Amino acid sequence: MALLPILTAPDPRLKKKSQPVKAVDAETRQLMDDMLETMKAAPGIGLAAPQVGVLKRVIVLEIEREDTSTGPLFMANPEIIDVSEEDATYNEGCLSVPEHYADVVRPAKVTVRYLDRDNVQRELSCDGLLATCVQHEIDHLDGILFIDKISALKRSMILRKLVKARKEKEREGDEPTSAKKESEHAVL
Repeated sequence: MALLPILTAPDPRLKKKSQPVKAVDAETRQLMDDMLETMKAAPGIGLAAPQVGVLKRVIVLEIEREDTSTGPLFMANPEIIDVSEEDATYNEGCLSVPEHYADVVRPAKVTVRYLDRDNVQRELSCDGLLATCVQHEIDHLDGILFIDKISALKRSMILRKLVKARKEKEREGDEPTSAKKESEHAVL
């Protein structure tokens, strides 16, 4: 397994739509494994292939809480096939938008259909943080960042700060760093 570089906004590759995988083969499984290792090292709870510069419809998730753990979830070609009428608001963060958070409203529950790591089609009903995370990561596959779901003013402020931080890092000769996990926020 290998750690992959995580792209940060406003990198234009994050705005591109990903292509479906034909099947979960050895190459796709290696990508999933590398993404999981990268996500854990960042640290985060979800990662989409476009965030590491790969325009394939692949996401990985792992949500651990005191009361429950999903274990790693590997999803190829995930698609939401059902959403609840009720909404939920969650303070989201993103490894591609480091150190910035905003409340985002999404459906409270979703059902997702996907190919698992063994190329078996599955469906999973999700609620709570898992539902938010699945929707957040699927958005990445369509070139959508969580900041695209907030006000234009707040989005513009965040993007300006990210560009400024990137320029400062480049002047210092450092690579941009990933977001650090904060206890009250989940970095998706």
